[in-house]
Order: sequence, then C-alpha cells, then structure tokens
Amino acid sequence: MTASSVEQLRKDGNELFKCGDYEGALTAYTQALGLGATPQDQAILHRNRAACHLKLEDYDKAETEASKAIEKDGGDVKALYRRSQALEKLGRLDQAVLDLQRCVSLEPKNKVFQEALRNIAGQIQEKVSYMSSTDAKVEQMFQILLDPQEKGTEKKQKASQNLVVLAREDAGAEKIFRSNGVQLLQRLLDTGEPDLMLAALRTLVGICSEHQSRTVATLSVLGTRRVVSILGVENQAVSLAACHLLQVMFDALKEGVKKGFRGKEGAIIVDPARELKVLISNLLELLTEVGVSGQGRDSALTLLIKVVPRKSPKDPNNSLTLWVIDQGLKKILEVGGSVQDPPGELTVTANSRMSASILLSKLFDDLKCDAERENFHRLCENYIKSWFEGQGLAGKLRALQTVSCLLQGPCDAGNRALELSGVMESVIALCASEQEEEQLVAVEALIHAAGKARRASFITANGVSLLKDLYRRGEKDSIRIRALVGLCKLGSAGGTDFSMKQFAEGSTLKLAKQCRKWLCNDQIDAGTRRWAVEGLAYLTFDADVKEEFVEDEAALKALFQLSKSEERSVLFAVASALVNCTNSYDYEEPDPKMVELAKYAKQHVPEQHPKDKPSFVRARVKKLLAAGVVSAMTCMVKTESPVLTSSCRELLSRVFLALVEEFEDRGTVVAQGGGKALLPLALEGTDVGQTKAAQALAKLTITSNPEMTFPGERIYEVVRPLVSLLHLNCSGLQNFEALMALTNLAGISERLRQKILKERAVPMIEGYMFEEHEMIRRAATECMCNLAMSTEVQDLFEATGSDRLKLLVLYSGEDDELLRRAAAGGLAMLTSTRPSLCSRIPQVTTHWLEILQALLLSPNQELQHRGAVVVLNMVEASSEIASTLMESEMLEILSVLAKGKESPVMRAAAACLGKAVEYGLIRPSQDGK
Repeated sequence: MTASSVEQLRKDGNELFKCGDYEGALTAYTQALGLGATPQDQAILHRNRAACHLKLEDYDKAETEASKAIEKDGGDVKALYRRSQALEKLGRLDQAVLDLQRCVSLEPKNKVFQEALRNIAGQIQEKVSYMSSTDAKVEQMFQILLDPQEKGTEKKQKASQNLVVLAREDAGAEKIFRSNGVQLLQRLLDTGEPDLMLAALRTLVGICSEHQSRTVATLSVLGTRRVVSILGVENQAVSLAACHLLQVMFDALKEGVKKGFRGKEGAIIVDPARELKVLISNLLELLTEVGVSGQGRDSALTLLIKVVPRKSPKDPNNSLTLWVIDQGLKKILEVGGSVQDPPGELTVTANSRMSASILLSKLFDDLKCDAERENFHRLCENYIKSWFEGQGLAGKLRALQTVSCLLQGPCDAGNRALELSGVMESVIALCASEQEEEQLVAVEALIHAAGKARRASFITANGVSLLKDLYRRGEKDSIRIRALVGLCKLGSAGGTDFSMKQFAEGSTLKLAKQCRKWLCNDQIDAGTRRWAVEGLAYLTFDADVKEEFVEDEAALKALFQLSKSEERSVLFAVASALVNCTNSYDYEEPDPKMVELAKYAKQHVPEQHPKDKPSFVRARVKKLLAAGVVSAMTCMVKTESPVLTSSCRELLSRVFLALVEEFEDRGTVVAQGGGKALLPLALEGTDVGQTKAAQALAKLTITSNPEMTFPGERIYEVVRPLVSLLHLNCSGLQNFEALMALTNLAGISERLRQKILKERAVPMIEGYMFEEHEMIRRAATECMCNLAMSTEVQDLFEATGSDRLKLLVLYSGEDDELLRRAAAGGLAMLTSTRPSLCSRIPQVTTHWLEILQALLLSPNQELQHRGAVVVLNMVEASSEIASTLMESEMLEILSVLAKGKESPVMRAAAACLGKAVEYGLIRPSQDGK
C-alpha cells in the first residue's frame, strides 16, 4: 500500500512538474517522502525536489536536496548534475566543477555534462584572470589616494571612481576586502577630506552589500561608533553616503549572505542580532548628541524607521521594537520636542519633528497587545510630566511641543497626553502670550488637537473665538497663518457632506482665499507657507473651494513648487488637497431606499455638493494637468524621506488613477513621467495604494505603446503589479484592465511572456476564461492566445488530460465574435507550432466540424483566415484528418474560397485542396484547378 502510494505521488509530481506547477510538484514529492519511501525512492524524490527548487530559483534549497539524494545514492548522476547547477548559481564554481567532473567520469559520452564542464571551466579561468589582474590595480589605487602629493589631482579623482566601480562587483569587493582594504579605507575616512570620505563610504557599500561576514568584519575594524558618527558631519553628501552605508549594513545583518564566497571569512560571523542592536543603540545615542548636524539626526531617524518595525504583521517577533521603546523612546521624544527656531540645544531641521512623529507612530503600530501599548503610554506621559511639572515655562513649552509630536504620530498617545492635568488649559492660556515663540508652540498644539474628534468639541467651544482673535489681530504672519489652519480644520469637520457646514455661508471661501494668498507669497519662508497648504488640504473638502483653487494658476504653481522644495513635511498636505480636488477618495452612492428610510426616521442623510458631479471633476482634472501636476507628483514620489509614508503614497496613487481615467489625458501623464512614477507606488505602500497604482499602470499599458511608456528594463517591472490585479479580492474592472494590459505585454516579446509566466499568472488567467462576464472571459482568452507563443504554455495545452484545447475549440463557436476571434487565433497558432494537437481536436467535441465550417463561412475576414489556417494545419498534420474533412461539406466550402479573390484566406484554402490532392483524397478538375 505504501509503495504504491509513494509511486503514485511521484508520478503526480512528475505530471505537475511537466505542466509547470513546480510548487504543486514539490508538495507531491514531500508527501511521498513522508510515507516511508525506500532509500532508492528517497534519492529520486530528493533529486526531483532539487529540480523544483532550481525552477523556483531557490538555489540554497536545491543544493540541500541534491546533497540528500547523493547521500542516499553516491552514483546518482542526475543529483550530481543538479547540485552542480545550484552551486554555479550560488557562485561556488570550485565545488560545482567537482560535481561535474564526477558526472563526466560516470557518463563519459554525455555531451550535456561535457559542455557544462567546459563552460564552468571557462568561468573559473576568467575569474582567476580577473582576480590576478586586479591585485596590482587595487594596490595602485590606494597608493594614489593616500599619497599627499596627489592632493586634488585628476589622477586621484579617477582612482577613487575606479575603486567604487570595482567594489560594485562581488569579486572586486572581495579582492579589496582581502587586500587589507577596510584598514586602508579607514585611513581615507580619517583624512576628513569630503571627496576621499565619499569614495571610502561608497566603496564600503560595495564591500558590505548582501554580505554578512564582510559587514561584521568591517564594523569590527572601523568601530560601530565611528561609522554612526559620520552621519552627524556637516557635509550633507558625506552624511547621506554614511546613511546609505548603514542601510546596506542593516540589510546584510538582517538578511544574511545572499551571494559571495564561503571561505575563511565564514569564521568571522558572530551573533548578527547582537551586532544589529549595537548599531541601533548607537543611532539612538546619536539622536540626543550635541554637535550632530540636523541632517545627520534626520538620517538616524530615517534608518530607525526602516529597520526597527516588523515588515509584516505576520511576523510574530516584535522584540526589536520593544527593546527600542525601552532603551530609546525618551531620546526620540526629545527630538520630537525640540524647536528649529530659535536653535535649541539639539540642532534639528524642518523635517526632524515629522520624522520623529512617524517613527513613534511606526513603533506604536508595531505593538501587539494592550500591555505593550500601556507601557508606551506610561513612558510618554512620564516624559511629558517630567517637563511640565517643576521646569517652569520652558519646560511647559517643551512638554506641549512633545504633545504636538505625538498628535501627529500615534494620536492615541497624543490624546492621552492632552488629558493630563493642566495641558489643555496651558495650550489655551499660551495662545494669548505676547511672545511669538510661546504662541507658535501653543497654536500648533491647538491645531493638532483640533483634528482629533475627542478634543474637537472642546476646542469648538473654547478655542474658536481665540483662533479668530489671533487671526484678525495677530501682528506676525507666522501666528496668523497657524490660527487660520486651526479654523480651517474646524470648518471642514463635515468633510464632503454638503449639508454639514460648521461656519456661515462663504466663510470657508474667505479662509481659502487667504490661504492661497499666503501660499503665493514667496517672501514668506517655506516652513510657514506649508501651513497654508495644510489649511487648503482641509478646506478643499468644499467643492466651491476646489473650483476656485484650480482656477487660480498662481496658487497651483506655488503649490507644485513647494512640493518640490526641501520642505518635505508639506507632502501629505499637498497630496490630500489633490485627492480632494480630483474626488479620488472613496465614495459610494447611497442606496435610494436607504435614503428614504433615513429621512422617514429623521436621521441625517449626507448630501453631495452639486459641483462634485463627474463633469465638474473632469474639468478640474484637465486644469490640474495643464498646470503641471504630474511633474510635481513625480518629484514627490522620488523623495527619499520618511515623510513619504505609506498613507502619503496611497494618496498619490489615488490622484494618478483619477488623472488617467480619461483616455485622452493618458498621453499627457506619460509625457510628464507619470509611468515611471507609478512603478514604485505599485510596489510599495498600503494594499489599497498599490492596487490603485497598479490599475493606473494597467490603463496606461492598454492605451499606449508599453515600450515607449516604460522604456528599457522598466517594462519588466510593470508585470508584477498587473498580475496582482488578477487576484479575486480585486474588482471585475481591475481584473479586466489587468488582462487587457497583460495581453499587450505578452504580444511584445518572449522575455516579457517569460516574466508573466514567472509571476505565476497563467492559472489565474485560465480561471478568468471561465468567468461569466463576457468582457473578462474574452480578455482572458486574448491574453492566453498571446501567451501561447511560449513553449511552456504550449506544453500545458499538450499535457495529457488537459481540457484547455477543448475550451478554445468551443469558444471558437461562440456567438461573441471577439471571443471567437481570440479563441480561433489561439487555435491557429497552437496547431501551427504543435501538430500533435491537430489530431486531438476531433476528440474534444463532436461539434468540431461544425465550428470550423462556421469559421470559414463567417463574413468576418479575420475569422475566416484563422479558421482556414486551423484547417490547413490539420490537413498537413494527418491524412486521416484530411480524409474526414474532405468527406464533409468542408470540401465544398474550401473549393468556393479557393476560387475567390487573392487573399490569405484564398491561399490557405487552395493549400488545403492541394494537400488533399497530394494525399490522393481528391482529384483536380478538368481545367487543372
């Protein structure tokens, strides 16, 4: 019983492997191994699993499985060959060649083994030559760079460039590392010259990239504290290069060795978790270190945002987050509570507080239970109390600034802080202060509190009159503009509901007009003008405000210029305003019956503004495109800043989808770089944001030439987002547009078809060929028709027991002409490339002859041509099939078509009759025709 079960599972696995379902085959082989297979069967199953892992490009597992097979049977030549393939991909050529030599000794006449051995020997020779030739070059480059006589020369510049380029290749990086390179690079860092420091840091990036052991060794030589301290230098380029190096080091420590040599350096590896904590600990220390540049502090926050929280909630281990909260929460709050102007003890930039808010938010969101969240709240409250109580006015200001930081980040913690005794009262009292610095802190805290539902009613009752007074009578624009934003927040509390207005008619228009005026005033600094955009982000819920805003070309121009400036904290507000103007937020039409029921029950019914109707929205989109919104958004997407959060990315994705809704606007979006900007949005961010961006990519791919829209290698990056739209949780429209876009891509090149296959799209496309909706069914069939140009897909149609061919034959007889055309095209192509399929067509359905005759009698020339090609392929494939065809009405139909005007159909029909004559099935008429 067990032996037969093992054999059956192995056969099932083999069939799945032939069909391209490598995951399924892997599962079958694994199940067979669990049934107590014999040692010989185990060897076969392990080597088959190795073949699956090779196809799935998991070369480490392929090597492991092949080794297990060899342990069971040392003379298993297939296992040896598969292990050599895995070792070659892993870069371990010296071990791969030993396996191949063993294969050749076991089967001396096997040409495949001989050719593989020649190829790998050539690779080893090239590597040896390269390594020997670079020895002298590395030594020479370091001599030039460390020679004080060569200071500032072109020779020195070229040497630094060559060193960086050499380190980008793994073999070159290994050579530098083994040539005492890290110690020499340390000497370059110690010179303090920006150019030499940049060259050293960029070379270190190559050495550490995806290589855990070299990273640990580098940190050991340079010292973790020394590497982190470079972040804090004043030179911005050097600071950014150090940030990049640390990011690479973090990746290497977290992911381990993905490529590289496994030689003596393997002994260097210590506990990577410990090294990771040491690095993070140093970054936390840097946050509160006096003398560190604002740029360096921002870079440290950015690295912590990227490295500390879990990448996925599915990962159960959030211990790193808990450790950072215990060790460094106070340090992060200290940055969040610092002021830029006047400069405090800590140097910060305009973006530092926002980065601290984002980090706090990420840490809070990474907590898993109430006990962990309660600990976070307790630490925050204790920190705020330590400044608020007994530290005088300066302490109160610091505490309120920290509360503002929390309100912009983990707002639950911010709300808890607002409820601390005396905090809200201090905010209200300090708003009336005569000192600008005190007013700024208090008004900002009031604004952030106004956006929280728990405090809005309190502020509406106690703070509106105060904000109005500050706005009307304030002497400083910096105070007036912030007071205005507070009023904007309170005035937009009804959202897009036209029936819920907080202020008198026309008040929001007046507030928006003042916001636009401040926005256009380039005499005001960018940090203050940012608040005008914040105000517009709230006021543009009102359709009247949207209409006036898009008509104001100067305001739009100022908005887009500000989005491209160094003031990164404005990005979310800009994106929010654009979402409002394009109505790209989620909106569902209320059910009329539910509306009537709500009215009867005297419940509030939301009303849409008349100017939010589709015609108005389309007009606003046109005006935004004319003003250059796409180029501004493209710059925003390129931003390397934590301010570009997943939520901000989602907003930008929503706007892009609205911009490409109309066919005639898509060319403008592509011309201004929209296609390039959509790719990162479709690959990173919230699920909703990625889906919206992917749908926008699909629309562009459908209506434009993909090779021009996504030039070069970029076109291959489009495939994965499009395939993601095929999942069942996406809408029917998204499924349809993805299928149409993939159809276009599949018709371009074999490499693109291979990319689609690699993303495992074929099973999903096949599923949609059974969809009830005729447009989706047709699009899936057209996509499969183009994919059938690949041999892997042809193998699927040829596989034993497959009904794929039957479906195409039946669809060729459907009433939907476009579906018939797609299916007949697929049949014509498959029968041309795989003649064996011709003999199976009569077996799949008894109506096959009627279907082919109907194609040939169709008034549509394309259908006629495809039908004629299918019949010609069948006639050429077998005299038996030809005989069946000639004994039916097909002979008469072909005779009529062959006498028609010169065309592809006429030529195919004549070729069919000619082949029948050759078989002796028919004779030519007396006139020889």
